[in-house]
Amino acid sequence: MTTQATTAEPMSSSMRWVRWANLAFMLYVLLVAVSMVSSGFKWSVGEQAKTLFEFASHPVAGLMIGLVATSLIQSSSTVTSIIVGLVAGGLPVETAIPMVMGANIGTTVTNTLVSLGHARCKDEFRRAFASATVHDFFNLLAVAIFLPLEMMFGILNKVSTWLVTPLMDAGNMSLKGMNFMKVLTKPAVAAVKGPLEALGNMGGVVMIFIGIALIFLAITAMGKLMRSLMVGRAREILKSAIGRGPIHGIASGTVVTVLVQSSSTTTSLMVPLVGTGVLKVRDVYPFTLGANIGTCITALLAATAISGENAIFALQIALVHLSFNVLATLLIYGVPFLRELPLKAAFSLSDLASRNKAAVAAYLGLVFVAIPGSILAFTA
Repeated sequence: MTTQATTAEPMSSSMRWVRWANLAFMLYVLLVAVSMVSSGFKWSVGEQAKTLFEFASHPVAGLMIGLVATSLIQSSSTVTSIIVGLVAGGLPVETAIPMVMGANIGTTVTNTLVSLGHARCKDEFRRAFASATVHDFFNLLAVAIFLPLEMMFGILNKVSTWLVTPLMDAGNMSLKGMNFMKVLTKPAVAAVKGPLEALGNMGGVVMIFIGIALIFLAITAMGKLMRSLMVGRAREILKSAIGRGPIHGIASGTVVTVLVQSSSTTTSLMVPLVGTGVLKVRDVYPFTLGANIGTCITALLAATAISGENAIFALQIALVHLSFNVLATLLIYGVPFLRELPLKAAFSLSDLASRNKAAVAAYLGLVFVAIPGSILAFTA
């Protein structure tokens, strides 16, 4: 028995090291994939970039593109990483900002679907659905406030420019000097690009799709690996986070989401706990806001893969994502009147949904399908 026990520990430790190695490899795959999207975009679009960007140039259309893409892929981290690659390929930051906002809304559909698991019990479902949709309504309110401000004053553009300016003026510390990422990623990108050159400009399109597929694969794998490596630590943070005040809740939500690499996972974990009555909606509200902030780490990591003249803009759009979530949390949660609006909307909708389940389908269809589809069709 003693021998078995002593041999089991090294096996467990070696497996842990294998998972850390896999995580490092998947991070490398993510960086290569973002570089591929950037290179493919420059290659395929070329002189036609201006025409292509006209479709998404209207902020509301850009918002809907981000919303629909994230609703379909179910990962705001994936969509924002793709956007980082597109900005590096020439997409204007101003055009990309509403897309990032839309990604924030699109990611909330996951925990709403998770709440349907409590549909058999009316009281449980009411609590679970309120817990899920408070995240939806917070992000909808954040966009309702910041999109008009961005359209009128360019607030997020100015804040992100201010944050990124020191890197532009820091001489050797500038991103142009950080070519070690290019050295790491260039061979892999070149290996994919070589066989595709025979396709002409279509090779760039194929390269974009390969890059997007790899981003999706890398982030999914990273999320699973982080959850298996950090499950104990994340659970401890989760247990100590709730009920110790909003600041602690926001900070803990940020940390847990960085650990598991998925805000959808973090917020979905809360839904069953609220549904079964272990926690209250008001308790998990700050935690979900921290999840919004924590999910920004992926886009920031993706931005490190970019080199060249657009590298600074790739970092800027990643900082836009972070600035948007931090400012929204400070404004909405910091003002008592605004703080209560998502809670009131979530409680009202959950009461309606508990009486008539058709309200759930109507809500999901309206917010995530009908409105975005109509706006995209109209702007097209």
